[in-house]
Amino acid sequence: MIFKFLKLKTALILLLFGEVCFAQSTKNVLPKWAFGGFTRPANVNPIISPDTTSRFLDPMSNKQVQWEANDTFNPAAAIKNNKIVVLYRAEDLYGIGIGFRTSRLGYAESSDGIHFTRKKGPVLYPDNDVSKKYEWPGGCEDPRVAVTPQGTYVVFYTEWNRELPRLGVATSTDLIHWKKNGPIFKKAYNGKFFNIASKSASILTQVVNGKQVIIKTGGKYFLYWGEHHVYGATSTNLVDWSPVIDMKGELKELMSPRDGYFDSDLTECGPPAVMTKNGVILFYNGKNKPAEGRDTRFNSNSYCAGQALFSAKDPQKFVSRLDLPFLRPMAPFEKSGQYVNGTVFIEGMAYFKNKWFLYYGCADSRVGVAIYDPAKPAAPDQLE
Repeated sequence: MIFKFLKLKTALILLLFGEVCFAQSTKNVLPKWAFGGFTRPANVNPIISPDTTSRFLDPMSNKQVQWEANDTFNPAAAIKNNKIVVLYRAEDLYGIGIGFRTSRLGYAESSDGIHFTRKKGPVLYPDNDVSKKYEWPGGCEDPRVAVTPQGTYVVFYTEWNRELPRLGVATSTDLIHWKKNGPIFKKAYNGKFFNIASKSASILTQVVNGKQVIIKTGGKYFLYWGEHHVYGATSTNLVDWSPVIDMKGELKELMSPRDGYFDSDLTECGPPAVMTKNGVILFYNGKNKPAEGRDTRFNSNSYCAGQALFSAKDPQKFVSRLDLPFLRPMAPFEKSGQYVNGTVFIEGMAYFKNKWFLYYGCADSRVGVAIYDPAKPAAPDQLE
């Protein structure tokens, strides 16, 4: 009888212990390699919204246009003269629907990363230049920007002629005056990947002596890119890029969507990737499927933000990723606008005053900011 009682007591203890272990194992705790938590400053978002008063002499029509009157979203970010500069995508009034208005890149700067002063005219736009046939009439979309140790800013953006989206690159020393270099895959492999759809480039960076800069790995610059899958590319001059290919000579998929998760439909590259002591962190935008295979915890077709870890020794080698987004649509302006299914679309991140400032598009209509302080991290729960 005593033996049976002890056996039952032991079983109960093991059952209770098992439940505790299960609860701990399923707790939404960020792994040690991930950045977090990012928090939205109170009562400041959105930080950039459309402005109907701005006018610009458009080279395509030779008329004054309200270039940022309809939507301002999908920003890049960099540091200049101890200020954060955000390059944001702005759409004019002349067209209907996402991608059918002309996009130009606006310029805004801030001393605190939250309150911005904007230029009245765009700094990168479709012009009578080398990129005319790639950018007219759709324009310049969705920038990601980073800087070399020598002070050259490099922006990757989508050149959109309303026929085929191509990744383009431009360089600058002040983030205002840009030299366009055209599509980044034009020369590689005798132009094999020149006429494919290409978007969303995240160049590899690292914090060196307190400054986030572009770095080389294995003697070359490295770039993550892609919308449906994550691909790679390398370069020796930051302008001409060669996609990473597999044994068959096709694009090598480094990471792909997965059914049942927030990134079930797309894994689209976000701001510049960051080399850390734990490996390379790629920040990306996960889109949920519309129906079968989607993550039922989130809206169909919603965009949430994820993080993936790649090997420091080989940036092509995928290691792990978060199963839950670290940023998701919550505020009304992140769920209403051009994209009503909900969007936090991350493209710009800058290391500023020992903190990480993350800038994102809100429902393809506004710009928001979230901040991560490594010295004072927020609660480790991945879901807010």
